[in-house]
Amino acid sequence: MEWVKSSYSSGDGGLCLEWAPGMAAASGVVPVRDSKDPAGPALAVPAGAWDAFVHYIKG
Repeated sequence: MEWVKSSYSSGDGGLCLEWAPGMAAASGVVPVRDSKDPAGPALAVPAGAWDAFVHYIKG
């Protein structure tokens, strides 16, 4: 699974979010995790909820 770091993540090691877009297309669920802890847990967000979140953040 390929993880993509959010462009909104800070560069100082603080707020670092990654998501796996390929998984969303395959399953309808978007995995989201803290990039500082790649072996840690990931949230499984329904694709529609993720789309609404991204739309809100961009707005």
